[in-house]
Amino acid sequence: MFENVGYGEILVLVVAGLFILGPERLPDAAAWLARSIRQVKQFATGARDQLRSELGPEFDELRKPMDELREPLAQLRGLRNYDPRRAVTRALFEADDSPVKPNGYAPRPGGTPSLPPSLGTPSLHPAAEPPRRLAAGEHPPIDPDAT
Repeated sequence: MFENVGYGEILVLVVAGLFILGPERLPDAAAWLARSIRQVKQFATGARDQLRSELGPEFDELRKPMDELREPLAQLRGLRNYDPRRAVTRALFEADDSPVKPNGYAPRPGGTPSLPPSLGTPSLHPAAEPPRRLAAGEHPPIDPDAT
C-alpha cells in the first residue's frame, strides 16, 4: 500500500505533525491514525472475503490476468532503474574470463592452424554485380516498402 513512501517522507510527516499538533496532541493523533488504518484494512479484507464467497472460483479467474502481468511489470521497473554508465562499466570490467574465444579459424587435428574459409577456399557465393549507371532522364528504382 505504501510502497513509494520512504523513511525520509515518514520523518517529514512526523516532524510536520509535531509542529502542527504539538507534543500534547501528537500521541492521540497517532493512535487515531493507527485505528483508522486498522479499520480500513479490516474493511478491505471483509470486502475481498465477501467477493470470494459470492463469486467462488470466478474470483480466482479474475486474479489470473493480474498475476500474469506481475512479471512484465517487474521487468519494466528494472528498466526504469537502468543506468547506462553502470552497464558500460559492467561490460568493460566484468569481461568473460574464458581464455579460449572463437576467432574464425577451424581447429585442425594435427595442431597446425588453418585459414578461415574466406582466405583458404574460393567463395561459393558469386560476387554482387556492380550497380549500373542510370540513363539520362531515367528515374532511380524505388522500393515502396522502404520509403
